[in-house]
Amino acid sequence: MATFAYTVRDASGQTRSGTSEAENVDILRKRLQEQGFTVADIKQTKAQRKANAGAGWGRVGLADISVFCRQFSTMIDAGVSLVRSLDVLSQQTSNPKLRRIIIDISEQVESGQTLTKAMSKYPKTFSNLFIGLIHAGEVGGVLEESLQRLSMFLEKDMELRRKVKSAMTYPVIVVIFSVIIVLGLCTFVIPKFIDLFKGLGMKSLPWSTQMLVDFSNFLKAKWWMGIIIVVCIYIAFKLFGSTRIGRRVMDRVKLKLPVFGKLNHKISLARFGRTLGTLLVSGVPILQAMETVAETVGNSLMADSIFEARNRIREGEQIKEPLERSGMFPPMVVHMISIGEESGSLDHMLTKVAEFYEQEVDAQLQSLAAAIEPVLIVFLGVIVGFIVISMFMPLIAVISNLSGGGGG
Repeated sequence: MATFAYTVRDASGQTRSGTSEAENVDILRKRLQEQGFTVADIKQTKAQRKANAGAGWGRVGLADISVFCRQFSTMIDAGVSLVRSLDVLSQQTSNPKLRRIIIDISEQVESGQTLTKAMSKYPKTFSNLFIGLIHAGEVGGVLEESLQRLSMFLEKDMELRRKVKSAMTYPVIVVIFSVIIVLGLCTFVIPKFIDLFKGLGMKSLPWSTQMLVDFSNFLKAKWWMGIIIVVCIYIAFKLFGSTRIGRRVMDRVKLKLPVFGKLNHKISLARFGRTLGTLLVSGVPILQAMETVAETVGNSLMADSIFEARNRIREGEQIKEPLERSGMFPPMVVHMISIGEESGSLDHMLTKVAEFYEQEVDAQLQSLAAAIEPVLIVFLGVIVGFIVISMFMPLIAVISNLSGGGGG
């Protein structure tokens, strides 16, 4: 968790300030609003920003964290002390950033700090899910089991990401090559045709040919402007996506996209089931677990549904009722959750949901990869064919006129 400084106004309009720990800004904002406050400002404290920056450059990947969890669990299970385990792990890890973080955590634990508190200083490395499971393991005296579950969870998450990335690699490569081919034709081939058209004294060109000629002239004379336009569009897109409204708009679009919308929805459902099931089986209270899950599903619309369900659960409703009303969870998911609640095996049912949707994602990715290859080949052929035909149309017209004039 991170530490935030906040400024709010109560019902009487009086301004209050304070600090609080939370997984992120959105969760703290919702928490304060539930308490009846109007949020004026939330930002990380200076100490938290310093801690975030203190780990140095580089990044810590899921693979590094997964290996760390697996080794940490083995050493704790073998009876090695917490501090000694951290010291050994800091020497074994090959990631320099993770090494510095582990050394700092070891020093804090040795000075009397809990492992949960020490890890909470690094929210970019250890997610709220990670912190929640570590806390449950410390409180319940089953830290090695929590670390094992974390490792398995991260391995499943990496496998899901790998499958999605693998399926998208081929389309991305084809699109990149398409852009390179088009730019190459417009930069080196079309100018030769332009010189030919001028030599033939052609005054008017077909609209498609003229469009390509104008684009070629733009690339030759103002290529730098094209780069600036692309960069500005990218920055504007990223800035829009970083706002609450922008994130909601983009997440809604992701769910509405043909083919990919269903895929994104299934990925979010798989993460929901896997994360909530892992937290509940580790002994994390359901309200805290729901708060944690909302951040991991990867979609703000579904996260809002989970927050609403959390509020309804706190008021005494069963989990299935608000999830069903949200419309974000298919009847099958709601039905399995209902059975899990009634039978006292909610964590087991959520794991079944996760496994089902992981298989669904895998099957859809395989069918998508098989279908997208011919589509992309046709797409590339259409683009290149359009350019070739547009360039030869004026020449065909000239040859036809000459033939007609010769026959007369």
